[in-house]
Amino acid sequence: MKSIELFAGIGGLGMGCELAGFSPLAVIEWNKWACETLRENRERCYPLVRDWSLHEGDVRDFDWNSLTETVDLVSGGPPCQPFSLGGKHRAHADRRDMFPAAVEFVRRLRPRAFVFENVKGLTRSSFANYFQYILLQLEFPEATIRAGETWEDHLRRLQADKSSGQRRKAGLIYNVVPTLVNAADHGVPQRRERVFIVGFRADLGVEWSFPRPTHSLDALLRDQWVTGDYWRRHGLEPLPLPERFAERVRSLGQSLLPPDTRPWRTVRDALSGLPDPTATAAGGIPDHRFQDGARAYPGHTGSPLDLPAKTLKAGDHGVPGGENMMVREDGTVRYFTARESARLQTFPDGFKLHGTWTEAMRQIGNAVPVILARRVAASVAERLIENEARRLSRLEATKRDSA
Repeated sequence: MKSIELFAGIGGLGMGCELAGFSPLAVIEWNKWACETLRENRERCYPLVRDWSLHEGDVRDFDWNSLTETVDLVSGGPPCQPFSLGGKHRAHADRRDMFPAAVEFVRRLRPRAFVFENVKGLTRSSFANYFQYILLQLEFPEATIRAGETWEDHLRRLQADKSSGQRRKAGLIYNVVPTLVNAADHGVPQRRERVFIVGFRADLGVEWSFPRPTHSLDALLRDQWVTGDYWRRHGLEPLPLPERFAERVRSLGQSLLPPDTRPWRTVRDALSGLPDPTATAAGGIPDHRFQDGARAYPGHTGSPLDLPAKTLKAGDHGVPGGENMMVREDGTVRYFTARESARLQTFPDGFKLHGTWTEAMRQIGNAVPVILARRVAASVAERLIENEARRLSRLEATKRDSA
């Protein structure tokens, strides 16, 4: 199955799609350092397909004539600064809003499916109308905005068409499913909440819902404070039970049935095997350099070792926020190295980053965790394969009947 990756960053979403069976025809990214990282890792971390074309530049300048094959999937993470909780919250008034460009790719390429990822801030009540506008544009990509029409007028027109059912009678239509997801619930060692917008072309008749969580806080608390398996795995004596979890742990201990999920993965789990970056042994590990200057302050206290990390952030103007740090066992804090951050985003250890530590952290903070991307893309691929199998079966049955 063929795909196009928009706003690729350093390829977390694209790598997950590739591992799920999609072959990228083109990968588009404008940031020069991210493009250098993509080129560096093309053969190392995209093992199945190594001849994809990297387009360094604005997606709005893409050469449509360069595509000669049918596209099954369009995926990408449109720049999220317009909706970020740490940004300026300008949404449609922000020139960095790339959702119109994403809709244009869907309209032109008519893929069987699309997967877009964005920040939780997109779901804020102040953005409710614009979020609805994004979803309706993706549902009806051919109902483009008219000359002189404001986005609010366009939204009202789309809402009226949807209510009347007129748009459902003809044209290009997608069944769109938006879902707010915590990456920790899917095996990522990071509490990272993001919105996934997944759509299937309506004529395919595909029914899809977001994959069920595989990991949970309850399973982690049981592993730590009921069975103690977590501490034994790490060769440690159990630490004191945090008071905020005491009642929850008591209930878990009294339950006859364990959670039907695996434990959330913690910072300690993710960084297992990596030496302290200040140790001599860390010198030979790429991107594992100590960065001085970390400090805790109200609202930015770092990530405890025995929970998933707090959300890694790209930061305003590329400067990582104070949360991109860990709390050591003695209570002091230090910044995560780029290698540690890559692990928290589930990139393989062979993945190399270009640019300074600040630039590398910006790239990682903007990325989609690889294993979460793979899980979503695999569920999409499964439905597309099932759909194609049904289509071929019907075609074969028609041939037999007409013989």
